[in-house]
Amino acid sequence: MTAPSTSPETTSRAAALMKRRSRIRFYEIIVWVAAIAAYFLLPTKMLILTEIAILALFAVSLDLVLGFAGIVSLGHTAFFGLGAYVAGLLALHYVAEPVTGLIVAGVISGVLGLLTSFLILRGSDLTRLMTTLGIGLMMAEVANQMAWLTGGADGLSGFSPTAILGLFEFDLFGQTGYLYCLAVLFVGTMIMRAIAFSPFGLSLKAIKGNPMRAGMIAVPARKRIVIAYTIAAVFAGMAGALLAQTTSFVSPDVLAFHRSADVLLVLVIGGTGYLYGGIFGAVFFTLIKDWLSVITPQYWMFYIGLLLVILVLIGRDRLARWVEYLPERFSKKEGGQ
Repeated sequence: MTAPSTSPETTSRAAALMKRRSRIRFYEIIVWVAAIAAYFLLPTKMLILTEIAILALFAVSLDLVLGFAGIVSLGHTAFFGLGAYVAGLLALHYVAEPVTGLIVAGVISGVLGLLTSFLILRGSDLTRLMTTLGIGLMMAEVANQMAWLTGGADGLSGFSPTAILGLFEFDLFGQTGYLYCLAVLFVGTMIMRAIAFSPFGLSLKAIKGNPMRAGMIAVPARKRIVIAYTIAAVFAGMAGALLAQTTSFVSPDVLAFHRSADVLLVLVIGGTGYLYGGIFGAVFFTLIKDWLSVITPQYWMFYIGLLLVILVLIGRDRLARWVEYLPERFSKKEGGQ
Protein backbone atom coordinates (compact mmCIF):
# COMPACT_ATOMS: atom_id res chain seq x y z
CA MET A 1 0.00 0.00 0.00
CA THR A 2 1.33 3.39 -0.98
CA ALA A 3 1.23 6.19 1.58
CA PRO A 4 -0.99 9.12 0.57
CA SER A 5 0.86 12.14 -0.76
CA THR A 6 0.99 15.33 1.31
CA SER A 7 1.52 18.93 0.32
CA PRO A 8 4.57 20.90 1.55
CA GLU A 9 2.23 23.09 3.62
CA THR A 10 0.75 20.07 5.39
CA THR A 11 4.21 18.65 6.02
CA SER A 12 5.36 21.97 7.47
CA ARG A 13 2.34 22.21 9.77
CA ALA A 14 2.87 18.62 10.93
CA ALA A 15 6.54 19.33 11.66
CA ALA A 16 5.60 22.43 13.67
CA LEU A 17 3.06 20.43 15.66
CA MET A 18 5.61 17.72 16.43
CA LYS A 19 8.07 20.36 17.57
CA ARG A 20 5.51 21.87 19.95
CA ARG A 21 4.61 18.47 21.33
CA SER A 22 8.21 17.48 21.97
CA ARG A 23 9.44 20.59 23.77
CA ILE A 24 10.39 20.31 27.43
CA ARG A 25 7.58 21.27 29.83
CA PHE A 26 7.91 23.20 33.04
CA TYR A 27 6.82 20.30 35.24
CA GLU A 28 9.55 18.12 33.71
CA ILE A 29 12.24 20.52 34.84
CA ILE A 30 10.68 20.54 38.32
CA VAL A 31 10.79 16.74 38.45
CA TRP A 32 14.52 16.51 37.77
CA VAL A 33 15.42 19.47 39.97
CA ALA A 34 13.46 17.87 42.82
CA ALA A 35 15.21 14.54 42.25
CA ILE A 36 18.62 16.20 42.51
CA ALA A 37 17.55 18.28 45.50
CA ALA A 38 16.45 15.10 47.29
CA TYR A 39 20.07 13.95 47.25
CA PHE A 40 21.07 16.93 49.39
CA LEU A 41 17.92 17.33 51.47
CA LEU A 42 17.29 13.66 52.31
CA PRO A 43 20.73 12.12 52.93
CA THR A 44 19.27 9.39 55.17
CA LYS A 45 16.69 8.29 52.57
CA MET A 46 19.01 7.14 49.81
CA LEU A 47 17.74 3.56 49.80
CA ILE A 48 14.08 4.47 49.31
CA LEU A 49 15.01 7.12 46.73
CA THR A 50 16.97 4.48 44.83
CA GLU A 51 13.96 2.16 44.99
CA ILE A 52 11.79 4.93 43.55
CA ALA A 53 14.22 5.57 40.68
CA ILE A 54 14.33 1.87 39.75
CA LEU A 55 10.55 1.45 39.92
CA ALA A 56 10.10 4.65 37.90
CA LEU A 57 12.32 3.36 35.06
CA PHE A 58 10.41 0.07 35.10
CA ALA A 59 7.07 1.91 34.94
CA VAL A 60 8.17 4.32 32.21
CA SER A 61 9.27 1.37 30.07
CA LEU A 62 5.84 -0.24 30.44
CA ASP A 63 4.11 3.06 29.63
CA LEU A 64 5.83 3.08 26.26
CA VAL A 65 3.82 0.03 25.21
CA LEU A 66 0.73 0.50 27.37
CA GLY A 67 0.19 4.24 27.13
CA PHE A 68 1.27 4.71 23.53
CA ALA A 69 0.73 1.38 21.73
CA GLY A 70 -2.14 0.18 23.93
CA ILE A 71 -0.50 -3.18 24.70
CA VAL A 72 -1.62 -4.37 28.14
CA SER A 73 1.01 -6.61 29.72
CA LEU A 74 1.09 -8.67 32.90
CA GLY A 75 4.48 -10.15 32.06
CA HIS A 76 6.71 -7.10 31.91
CA THR A 77 8.47 -8.45 34.96
CA ALA A 78 10.01 -11.15 32.73
CA PHE A 79 12.34 -8.53 31.24
CA PHE A 80 12.95 -6.91 34.63
CA GLY A 81 13.91 -10.22 36.19
CA LEU A 82 16.03 -11.33 33.26
CA GLY A 83 17.97 -8.08 33.41
CA ALA A 84 18.55 -8.56 37.14
CA TYR A 85 19.86 -12.10 36.70
CA VAL A 86 22.06 -11.16 33.73
CA ALA A 87 23.63 -8.27 35.65
CA GLY A 88 24.15 -10.49 38.71
CA LEU A 89 25.68 -13.39 36.78
CA LEU A 90 27.90 -11.04 34.80
CA ALA A 91 29.19 -9.40 37.97
CA LEU A 92 29.70 -12.78 39.65
CA HIS A 93 31.57 -14.57 36.86
CA TYR A 94 32.84 -12.06 34.30
CA VAL A 95 32.68 -8.25 34.54
CA ALA A 96 31.63 -6.43 37.70
CA GLU A 97 31.68 -2.95 36.15
CA PRO A 98 28.07 -1.67 36.50
CA VAL A 99 27.62 0.19 33.20
CA THR A 100 28.82 -2.83 31.23
CA GLY A 101 26.40 -5.06 33.12
CA LEU A 102 23.61 -2.53 32.58
CA ILE A 103 24.11 -2.47 28.81
CA VAL A 104 24.43 -6.25 28.48
CA ALA A 105 21.33 -6.80 30.62
CA GLY A 106 19.37 -4.34 28.50
CA VAL A 107 20.45 -5.98 25.24
CA ILE A 108 19.60 -9.52 26.37
CA SER A 109 16.24 -8.41 27.76
CA GLY A 110 15.61 -6.67 24.45
CA VAL A 111 16.30 -9.94 22.61
CA LEU A 112 13.71 -11.68 24.79
CA GLY A 113 11.31 -8.82 24.10
CA LEU A 114 11.87 -9.19 20.35
CA LEU A 115 11.32 -12.95 20.44
CA THR A 116 8.14 -12.72 22.49
CA SER A 117 6.71 -9.65 20.77
CA PHE A 118 5.33 -11.78 17.95
CA LEU A 119 3.09 -13.56 20.46
CA ILE A 120 1.15 -10.38 21.23
CA LEU A 121 0.46 -9.26 17.67
CA ARG A 122 -2.81 -11.12 17.42
CA GLY A 123 -5.80 -11.39 19.68
CA SER A 124 -7.64 -9.14 22.08
CA ASP A 125 -6.40 -7.41 25.21
CA LEU A 126 -7.43 -10.46 27.25
CA THR A 127 -5.36 -12.72 25.00
CA ARG A 128 -2.37 -10.44 25.40
CA LEU A 129 -2.84 -10.35 29.16
CA MET A 130 -2.81 -14.14 29.37
CA THR A 131 0.10 -14.49 26.95
CA THR A 132 2.33 -11.99 28.72
CA LEU A 133 1.35 -13.45 32.11
CA GLY A 134 2.34 -16.89 30.85
CA ILE A 135 5.72 -15.62 29.71
CA GLY A 136 6.38 -14.09 33.11
CA LEU A 137 5.34 -17.25 34.96
CA MET A 138 7.53 -19.43 32.74
CA MET A 139 10.54 -17.20 33.34
CA ALA A 140 9.96 -17.38 37.10
CA GLU A 141 9.82 -21.18 37.00
CA VAL A 142 12.96 -21.39 34.86
CA ALA A 143 14.84 -19.24 37.38
CA ASN A 144 13.57 -21.43 40.21
CA GLN A 145 14.49 -24.73 38.56
CA MET A 146 17.93 -23.74 37.24
CA ALA A 147 19.42 -23.55 40.71
CA TRP A 148 22.89 -24.40 39.41
CA LEU A 149 22.90 -21.09 37.57
CA THR A 150 20.51 -18.78 39.42
CA GLY A 151 20.77 -20.09 42.96
CA GLY A 152 17.14 -21.20 42.86
CA ALA A 153 14.98 -20.23 45.82
CA ASP A 154 18.08 -19.13 47.76
CA GLY A 155 18.84 -16.45 45.19
CA LEU A 156 22.05 -15.27 43.60
CA SER A 157 24.59 -13.60 45.87
CA GLY A 158 28.32 -13.28 46.39
CA PHE A 159 28.84 -10.56 43.80
CA SER A 160 29.64 -6.91 44.26
CA PRO A 161 29.84 -4.25 41.54
CA THR A 162 33.07 -2.34 41.16
CA ALA A 163 33.41 1.43 40.69
CA ILE A 164 31.12 2.90 38.03
CA LEU A 165 33.25 3.41 34.91
CA GLY A 166 36.20 2.82 37.23
CA LEU A 167 35.64 6.22 38.85
CA PHE A 168 32.77 6.17 41.35
CA GLU A 169 32.77 3.64 44.17
CA PHE A 170 29.53 2.47 45.76
CA ASP A 171 29.22 3.59 49.37
CA LEU A 172 27.43 2.14 52.39
CA PHE A 173 24.96 5.03 52.54
CA GLY A 174 23.70 4.45 48.99
CA GLN A 175 24.52 7.93 47.72
CA THR A 176 26.46 6.74 44.69
CA GLY A 177 23.79 4.13 43.98
CA TYR A 178 21.05 6.76 43.97
CA LEU A 179 22.91 9.11 41.65
CA TYR A 180 23.73 6.18 39.36
CA CYS A 181 20.08 5.06 39.21
CA LEU A 182 18.89 8.65 38.77
CA ALA A 183 21.29 9.18 35.87
CA VAL A 184 20.07 6.00 34.15
CA LEU A 185 16.44 7.02 34.78
CA PHE A 186 17.06 10.45 33.27
CA VAL A 187 18.82 9.14 30.17
CA GLY A 188 16.27 6.36 29.71
CA THR A 189 13.32 8.73 30.11
CA MET A 190 14.79 11.21 27.65
CA ILE A 191 15.35 8.47 25.07
CA MET A 192 11.85 7.08 25.46
CA ARG A 193 10.44 10.61 25.46
CA ALA A 194 12.18 11.33 22.15
CA ILE A 195 10.71 8.12 20.75
CA ALA A 196 7.22 8.77 22.11
CA PHE A 197 6.99 12.32 20.74
CA SER A 198 8.47 11.47 17.36
CA PRO A 199 6.48 10.46 14.25
CA PHE A 200 7.08 6.88 15.39
CA GLY A 201 5.36 7.59 18.70
CA LEU A 202 2.51 9.34 16.91
CA SER A 203 2.03 6.25 14.78
CA LEU A 204 1.85 4.16 17.97
CA LYS A 205 -0.98 6.41 19.16
CA ALA A 206 -2.76 5.82 15.86
CA ILE A 207 -2.35 2.06 16.27
CA LYS A 208 -3.71 2.25 19.81
CA GLY A 209 -6.71 4.25 18.64
CA ASN A 210 -7.64 2.07 15.67
CA PRO A 211 -5.19 -0.53 14.28
CA MET A 212 -7.28 -1.17 11.18
CA ARG A 213 -7.53 2.52 10.25
CA ALA A 214 -3.79 2.94 10.94
CA GLY A 215 -3.10 0.16 8.45
CA MET A 216 -5.29 1.90 5.86
CA ILE A 217 -2.99 4.95 5.98
CA ALA A 218 0.08 2.76 5.49
CA VAL A 219 1.19 2.55 9.14
CA PRO A 220 2.95 -0.85 9.57
CA ALA A 221 1.21 -1.69 12.85
CA ARG A 222 2.82 -5.09 13.46
CA LYS A 223 6.34 -3.80 12.87
CA ARG A 224 5.81 -0.74 15.09
CA ILE A 225 4.45 -2.86 17.93
CA VAL A 226 7.43 -5.21 17.73
CA ILE A 227 9.88 -2.30 17.85
CA ALA A 228 8.10 -0.57 20.76
CA TYR A 229 7.82 -3.80 22.73
CA THR A 230 11.51 -4.53 22.21
CA ILE A 231 12.58 -1.04 23.31
CA ALA A 232 10.40 -1.30 26.41
CA ALA A 233 11.99 -4.66 27.22
CA VAL A 234 15.47 -3.12 26.97
CA PHE A 235 14.72 -0.47 29.59
CA ALA A 236 12.81 -2.90 31.83
CA GLY A 237 15.91 -5.12 31.79
CA MET A 238 18.04 -2.13 32.70
CA ALA A 239 15.76 -1.41 35.67
CA GLY A 240 16.25 -4.99 36.83
CA ALA A 241 20.01 -4.65 36.42
CA LEU A 242 19.97 -1.53 38.59
CA LEU A 243 18.20 -3.46 41.33
CA ALA A 244 20.76 -6.27 41.21
CA GLN A 245 23.72 -3.89 41.21
CA THR A 246 22.49 -1.70 44.07
CA THR A 247 21.48 -4.61 46.33
CA SER A 248 24.14 -7.19 45.31
CA PHE A 249 21.45 -9.85 45.42
CA VAL A 250 18.96 -11.41 43.00
CA SER A 251 16.16 -13.76 44.00
CA PRO A 252 13.16 -15.28 42.17
CA ASP A 253 11.16 -12.40 43.65
CA VAL A 254 12.34 -10.22 40.74
CA LEU A 255 10.16 -12.41 38.50
CA ALA A 256 7.19 -12.61 40.85
CA PHE A 257 3.73 -11.69 39.60
CA HIS A 258 3.32 -8.95 42.20
CA ARG A 259 5.98 -6.85 40.44
CA SER A 260 3.90 -6.78 37.26
CA ALA A 261 0.83 -5.91 39.35
CA ASP A 262 2.74 -3.19 41.21
CA VAL A 263 4.01 -1.51 38.07
CA LEU A 264 0.50 -1.51 36.57
CA LEU A 265 -0.78 0.05 39.78
CA VAL A 266 1.94 2.69 39.52
CA LEU A 267 0.66 3.61 36.06
CA VAL A 268 -2.94 3.63 37.26
CA ILE A 269 -1.93 6.14 39.94
CA GLY A 270 0.34 8.28 37.77
CA GLY A 271 -1.47 7.99 34.46
CA THR A 272 -0.45 6.62 31.09
CA GLY A 273 0.48 8.08 27.75
CA TYR A 274 2.94 10.77 28.81
CA LEU A 275 5.76 8.75 30.46
CA TYR A 276 6.07 10.96 33.54
CA GLY A 277 3.07 9.16 34.97
CA GLY A 278 5.45 6.30 35.69
CA ILE A 279 7.67 8.62 37.71
CA PHE A 280 4.85 10.34 39.61
CA GLY A 281 3.19 7.00 40.29
CA ALA A 282 6.44 5.42 41.49
CA VAL A 283 7.03 8.26 43.94
CA PHE A 284 3.50 8.12 45.35
CA PHE A 285 3.25 4.31 45.42
CA THR A 286 6.62 3.77 47.11
CA LEU A 287 6.11 6.49 49.72
CA ILE A 288 2.56 5.46 50.57
CA LYS A 289 3.58 1.80 50.76
CA ASP A 290 6.49 2.67 53.05
CA TRP A 291 4.27 4.85 55.24
CA LEU A 292 1.42 2.33 55.49
CA SER A 293 3.75 -0.58 56.20
CA VAL A 294 5.05 1.32 59.24
CA ILE A 295 1.63 2.35 60.52
CA THR A 296 -0.13 -0.96 59.85
CA PRO A 297 2.33 -3.71 58.87
CA GLN A 298 -0.43 -6.34 58.60
CA TYR A 299 -3.01 -4.45 56.57
CA TRP A 300 -1.10 -2.03 54.36
CA MET A 301 -2.07 -3.98 51.23
CA PHE A 302 -5.73 -3.47 52.13
CA TYR A 303 -5.30 0.30 52.00
CA ILE A 304 -3.38 0.10 48.73
CA GLY A 305 -6.30 -1.87 47.29
CA LEU A 306 -8.75 0.66 48.69
CA LEU A 307 -6.81 3.44 47.00
CA LEU A 308 -7.00 1.60 43.69
CA VAL A 309 -10.78 1.17 44.05
CA ILE A 310 -11.19 4.89 44.78
CA LEU A 311 -9.12 5.81 41.74
CA VAL A 312 -11.26 3.59 39.52
CA LEU A 313 -14.58 4.80 40.95
CA ILE A 314 -13.77 8.50 40.92
CA GLY A 315 -11.98 8.37 37.60
CA ARG A 316 -8.65 9.79 36.57
CA ASP A 317 -10.29 12.59 34.56
CA ARG A 318 -11.89 14.08 37.67
CA LEU A 319 -8.72 13.75 39.72
CA ALA A 320 -6.74 15.44 36.95
CA ARG A 321 -8.80 18.64 37.24
CA TRP A 322 -6.41 19.97 39.88
CA VAL A 323 -4.40 21.21 36.90
CA GLU A 324 -7.11 23.80 36.25
CA TYR A 325 -6.05 25.65 39.41
CA LEU A 326 -2.50 26.21 38.19
CA PRO A 327 -1.50 29.43 36.45
CA GLU A 328 -2.59 29.41 32.83
CA ARG A 329 0.92 29.00 31.38
CA PHE A 330 1.37 25.79 33.41
CA SER A 331 -2.08 24.26 32.91
CA LYS A 332 -2.16 24.45 29.11
CA LYS A 333 -2.44 21.11 27.43
CA GLU A 334 0.79 19.81 26.01
CA GLY A 335 1.34 20.60 22.37
CA GLY A 336 -2.25 21.64 21.92
CA GLN A 337 -3.54 18.22 22.91
